[in-house]
Amino acid sequence: MSTSSSKRGDAKINAKIAEYISQQKNNTFNYRQVSAAIGAKTAVRQRQVAMRLAEMAFDGELVETSPGKYKAPSRSNFVSGVFVRRSNGKNSVVTDPDGESIFVAERNSMHALNGDHVLVSVAARRRGVEPEAVVVKITEKADQRFIGVLQVQKSFAYLRTDSKFIATDIIIPKNKLKGGSTGDKAVVRITSWPEESKHPEGEVVDVLGREGENNAEIHAILAEFGLPYHYPESVEKAAEKIGDGITAEEIARREDLRHVLTFTIDPKDAKDFDDALSLRPLANGHLEAGVHIADVTHYVQPDTALDREAQKRATSVYLVDRVVPMLPEHLSNGICSLRPDEEKLAFSCIFEIDEQGTVYSHRIGRTVIKSNRRYTYEEAQEIIETGRGDYAEAILTLDRIAKALRKKRFDNGAMEFDRAEVKFDIAPDGTPLGVYYKESKDSNKLVEELMLLANRTVAAYIGKPAGGKKAKAFVYRIHDQPDATKLSDLANLAATFGYKIRTTGTPKDVNRSINKMLKEIKGRAEENLLSVLAIRSMAKAVYSTSNIGHYGLCFDFYTHFTSPIRRYPDMMVHRLLARYLENGRSVSVDKLEEQCEHSSKMEQLAVSAERSSIKYKQVEYMQSHLGEEFPGVISGVTEWGLYVELTENMCEGLVPVRDLADDYYEFDERNYRLVGRRHNVSYRLGDNVVVKVARADLQKRQLDFVLVSDDGNAMQREMPAPRKRSHDRSSARRK
Repeated sequence: MSTSSSKRGDAKINAKIAEYISQQKNNTFNYRQVSAAIGAKTAVRQRQVAMRLAEMAFDGELVETSPGKYKAPSRSNFVSGVFVRRSNGKNSVVTDPDGESIFVAERNSMHALNGDHVLVSVAARRRGVEPEAVVVKITEKADQRFIGVLQVQKSFAYLRTDSKFIATDIIIPKNKLKGGSTGDKAVVRITSWPEESKHPEGEVVDVLGREGENNAEIHAILAEFGLPYHYPESVEKAAEKIGDGITAEEIARREDLRHVLTFTIDPKDAKDFDDALSLRPLANGHLEAGVHIADVTHYVQPDTALDREAQKRATSVYLVDRVVPMLPEHLSNGICSLRPDEEKLAFSCIFEIDEQGTVYSHRIGRTVIKSNRRYTYEEAQEIIETGRGDYAEAILTLDRIAKALRKKRFDNGAMEFDRAEVKFDIAPDGTPLGVYYKESKDSNKLVEELMLLANRTVAAYIGKPAGGKKAKAFVYRIHDQPDATKLSDLANLAATFGYKIRTTGTPKDVNRSINKMLKEIKGRAEENLLSVLAIRSMAKAVYSTSNIGHYGLCFDFYTHFTSPIRRYPDMMVHRLLARYLENGRSVSVDKLEEQCEHSSKMEQLAVSAERSSIKYKQVEYMQSHLGEEFPGVISGVTEWGLYVELTENMCEGLVPVRDLADDYYEFDERNYRLVGRRHNVSYRLGDNVVVKVARADLQKRQLDFVLVSDDGNAMQREMPAPRKRSHDRSSARRK
């Protein structure tokens, strides 16, 4: 091709890129989206698109909102957004219109705090210079609470905090200590931050206990995520006034199933039994399998103190050594819990089914049941494995049904991720004595499959009504399609190992290809890398009134109906179901969506608190193993180091890049690895390594490891003495 024709081709592509950008308004985009839109299909053309976008960003014609992601620049110099404060000084504002993150220097922050809504002035963009913003007004202040350790001096006090959102201590007047003293863990609310002062001022909201005490530290974790750690006295009293309410009149309004064989299967330490299973033969040779769920909403009425507290919490929080229940224990462990040999009110989904998992019919309604037996998962598993035990035939039959349902689900394209949970043996004082894996066995899967069947049946009953009627407002559990970029990166990386993953086609086709890869990599060197990346490519499941189906399960309709003792969305579903079974009118979608968004947010906070409590106990446990060596797997790669998960106990720690002293390592983000500049040694996500436990910082919940060997080969190699580096390069490496 001649030079002139090549230039004409470049100009044509540049014109197409410009036309695409002009239509995007405030939308963000990457080179893959642009390439697909303008028909750039070859690798050469796609690289040309990527280069052009980078050039435009450098020239100020585009804004790079995050690495590889662009948008057209805003015309206005003033914009509102949410302030993001960081203890390392890298403050920013995330703008409301488009989510662009713009740097804010501390001197230009007006002491705005993390989460404050602000109005900023954005400096004019200059070629090669990152844009900066100046806070001109704090329009709405967030409630700022921080957790730390009190230090009380003669004339004043302060809170020492390790928060990533603030770099300074908080000054506390001595009359605002609420009885706290030096060494107490406390929750402090910031009350002011004078412009001329380096330190904010605050007051103690709650004293949690002495630093290092188990209760104080666990309560601190809950407080850090804004989660409650005790019940208001008024709510406890309201719960205590509620009786079981099982009168002859109430039983007459329900289907009476007290004579049907019913049992629960739960963890050995469970007290809140919110689901039970039943089984009986039918005259036509089929079986009747029942899924019975505690009828919580019979006792917790809308707009009561109990209901408002449950809605605010939205979920029970499961920490390493305790459960913080959504409902007071009088209800969650008592009246509502489906305990054996007690008559209980339930909401049931009952199926006519055969052992091949074919459902012939179902009915949904309120019932009264009486559990014959409480099984732990271990007891049910023993029956499945030996064929002996109480009601063994019923357990074995339900196990066969569950396995048939599970096979159908995976044949239909459901994702098949199996990951063991980390659990602790905890002493009465909270000290972790040991760490072990909790793996999902047949007894767990038996319960799981029948709960999935009930959840999807209820969702389809409302979301796809008979007779072509319009669906009424409802709460769905939805799971979006994988991130296209992450899926494409996974497919490209898998291809280097010889595995093919589909990135287009139906969810069933894509999921089948991922499941096939997950089976083929079992026991291979690349298993850790590819399985972790497959999980990370998935979206998060959330609650919504807009049903888009559940991608991971490959269900067109799915909800949460089976755990109302511990999840508020399940209570919402029960109320809607009861209303619609009686032909009630549809409720307000807007109000329902607000509740869905709140529940999704609280669920994520609860998950974060759970992970934080696990991390705390892992660090506490590893304190007694300083200097010991363990095999592990690289579970994360960042510019500041390698995260390694120990094979023996799933404890995760960091190998700081500064401790990789044999070379200057650079972060290869695309290939999930650190690469040595001189010796080309690389450490990639999923690599097997051996590490030594170097530090265990309990307050930061941080483990530091030192790399001992890589795939069994000692890392002490002969090499020339390291050259002296300039101050700038050393600083860059430390970053």
